Parts: sequence; C-alpha cells; structure tokens
Amino acid sequence: MSQITEQIHSSDIGDILENSLDGIRPGFEDCIRLLESDAIHLMGMTAGYITRQKFGKKASFVNNIILNYTNVCITDCKFCAFYRSPGDDEAYTLSLENIEARVKTAWDLYKIRQVLIQGGHNPNLGVEYYEDAFRLIRTKFPKIGIHGLSTSEIDMVARVEKSSTKEILSRLKDAGLQSVPGAGAEILVDSVKKIISPKKISSDEWIRIMEEAHQLGLPSSATMMYGSVESTHDIAEHFEKIVKLQEKTQGFMAFIPWSFEPNNTLLQKENIVSYGAGGLKLLKMIAISRLVLDGLIPHIQSSWLTNGVGMAQLALQYGADDFGGTLIGEEVVSCTGARSTELTDQRIIDAIQQIGYQVEERDNFYDTVCMH
Repeated sequence: MSQITEQIHSSDIGDILENSLDGIRPGFEDCIRLLESDAIHLMGMTAGYITRQKFGKKASFVNNIILNYTNVCITDCKFCAFYRSPGDDEAYTLSLENIEARVKTAWDLYKIRQVLIQGGHNPNLGVEYYEDAFRLIRTKFPKIGIHGLSTSEIDMVARVEKSSTKEILSRLKDAGLQSVPGAGAEILVDSVKKIISPKKISSDEWIRIMEEAHQLGLPSSATMMYGSVESTHDIAEHFEKIVKLQEKTQGFMAFIPWSFEPNNTLLQKENIVSYGAGGLKLLKMIAISRLVLDGLIPHIQSSWLTNGVGMAQLALQYGADDFGGTLIGEEVVSCTGARSTELTDQRIIDAIQQIGYQVEERDNFYDTVCMH
C-alpha cells in the first residue's frame, strides 16, 4: 500500500480516501467532492482494497431469471422502452400456467436460486394475482427465492385494492415474497423524477415503502439510476437518503448503481439525453458507492446489465463484490437494444475466474449455495 498511500496523500481527495481506509465514511460534502474529482483510479484502488479486506479475492453471483410478468403500464416513464399502454397490440400479462412453465424450465435447465419478478404498473391486476403466483413458485420450487416487485408496483397494487402498502407487503410476504428489489428509486430527488418519471411515486414514498418492507422482515436491495438529468448534488442527496434509512433499519442487503441507457426511450427522442454515461462513470460510481456505504450496506453489485461483462470485471476491482444475476429472460433493458441481456452462469463464472477471483454462487439472501 505504500506507494498508493503516497499517491492518495497528494491527491485532491486524499483526506477523504485516508479517512475511508481508517473506517470513516465520507459525508455529504465529501461525497460531492468525490463525484467532482477525476481521481477515479485512486478511488478505485481505495475501494478495491477495502472490498478485498472484507471479501478477499472472491465475487458472488446468483443464478436467476427475470420474470417480466406484464408490460402493461400507465406510468409512462421517459427512460423506459419496455412498457405498453393498456389495450396496445403488444401488451401482455402472463398467466399462472405461463409463470409455472417459465420457472420450471429455468429450474430444470439452470437450477436457478432466484426469480426476480418485475413488470409494469398494470391497473387490471389485484393482489390475488401476485399471491397466487408467489404461492405457486414457493410451493412447487421451494429452493427458488422470490425477489419481487418494486416499491412503485407495490404502490400500484395498493391503489388497485384501495389498501395500504404495508397491508399489501404483509400479504405478499405471507404468500411467499422474500425480498424486494430496489427498482423505482432512479434518483431519489423529486425535481429529477418530475422530468424522467412524473407519474411514479415520490422519493419519500419510495423510502417509506422500503422502510415498511424492512419493518416486516423483508430485506431489499437499493439502486441508483445515474446518467439521465441529475446533478452531482442530486446523486449525493440520493446516497444520503439511502444511508439514513439503512442506519435506521439495516434492511438493505446490496446497492446497485446502474447507468441509464437512452436508446429507444422518450428521453432520447426529446433530445434530453443523447448517450449513455459510459464505463469510466460506472467505475467511479462503483468506487464511491463502496466508500459511502462501507460498513452499512455489505454488497455492491457490478452492474453488468447496462455496461457489459468487461466493465463488470473492472467493477469487481473498483469496489463491487457481487456480479449480480444471470437474468435469463430479461426484457426491459433489452428493449433499448443496448446489448444482449442474456448471460448464463458459466459466462459469469468464466468472467470472474478470468480476473483471478474465486466464484461464490449465492442465494436470495447472499448466503453461499456453492463455490465454483
């Protein structure tokens, strides 16, 4: 570490990085300084060192499928190329038979350990649709965990049922929901949301529903979609809100920063965002995520989905410890035409081993299934 320490010491963010190595997390102003600094390599070396101290040279992944159960949505987010309005020729909702068939195929072929269930905000689906689907999966495939429904989907179900989000979460947990994905956060600043997703729930509502999930014993992941219209200050505010909730509940298992992909979205068509944020920005966000959340949220995901496998390999050396999931059957990001979003477990295992890391296959709760 000696020459690194020297480089860190003479850097414009040296004090922040030295504090991080001593276990002192960056505060709000420090976070802004990190975001405004070009010393990405130093951030990455520091974050990578902290991560290896915790996990060694090891990275985890989960063998899963994504089940996009419906593309019907009335929220019209400008960053989404997946949704269709009710009645559209391309609109669909999977039947329970379809869901069972997809999960069975994935279990038979890949021995998946998780189904990530996400779709649109479909006003025709009540809570019983989800309860029946979750019960079916947990009964017939007990080794497969259910990681499902964003906070905004839960809000939609509550509105359809004229019920509270807490009641809906409680019912879904009883039916077999085990953890909640972090989708719908985007940037937890309402001035950003007004531009990219004006009909979606507010930042405070996202936090409130996550807190309810954590109180009910449903752990979750937290996400941040960067690279649309947000400012440096907005990103720092997003981190601060995640930190405050985690200090209160300890309910977040992982944090996933991912870059907005503008292809085929309204944000691109309206010339608001022309191109993606790129690989250097990903490495910077991964490193900052580890530094800001160190000791609070254990796992940082590499975010291969919008940045590709090569960038994910680098991310594992810049502060990420988890590769993410195989996501066979993903339909949301693939609608942007960004890249193929199919990735088998063998490709992930190969990618992790190529950088000299051990491979841990994990389950829904980041517990080890086996080592590869």
